[in-house]
Amino acid sequence: MGFTDFVNDISLQTLESWLRTRSYITGYGPTQADVATFKALKSTPEPAKYPHAYRWYKHMTSHKSEFSSLPGDPSKSYTAYGPEQSELPINPKAPTASPAAEAEDDEDDLFGSDESEDEEAQKVKEANLAAYKKKKEGKVKPAAKSMVTLDVKPWDDETDMKALEKNMRSIEMDGLTWGASKLVPVGYGISKLQVNLVVEDEKVSIDDLQGQIEGDEDHVQSTDVAAMQKL
Repeated sequence: MGFTDFVNDISLQTLESWLRTRSYITGYGPTQADVATFKALKSTPEPAKYPHAYRWYKHMTSHKSEFSSLPGDPSKSYTAYGPEQSELPINPKAPTASPAAEAEDDEDDLFGSDESEDEEAQKVKEANLAAYKKKKEGKVKPAAKSMVTLDVKPWDDETDMKALEKNMRSIEMDGLTWGASKLVPVGYGISKLQVNLVVEDEKVSIDDLQGQIEGDEDHVQSTDVAAMQKL
């Protein structure tokens, strides 16, 4: 025996008793069983007399737009659900706890699982974030580098360019790599030395490097940055 017509206090009390320990008519989420029972009710259960049925009814109202898509057999009547004969309340008017208190407790029961799931999801999210940060911290970022072309100008056409280049290349700095070089004529028999080099931006100051090259005052008149490109 399941639910009967919800037209009297006994049948409504049966629904109230059924929902006292349940959030839904069957299972742990809204189904077609809830839809059929909801539609069988003529009106909203009185919250003072049927707090659990009222709580369930208000909750199902929020699912109205989903009724057709809820799981279950929509062809089943609401009478297919509810208590067996032995489960029917013997004394529907037996005193119970405060309706307001029971309604509040059942609100907690109804949505408590969601809060628990939210907490678990948050814990998983935080764990994944911590693992990502740890993995990211363990990776060494590649150093930012630049390719630079320097023009090194001698004093005149009698400057020993081989000695100039030898002195220049003897400069060692952490993060500095010398590249190819060539002599480029500038006029009047004078050639400048054009050299390529790669520097790690955080370790090598181009201004400091130029200062060291120009420190060879016997050979170097000045230096200029002809080109610079980030790698």
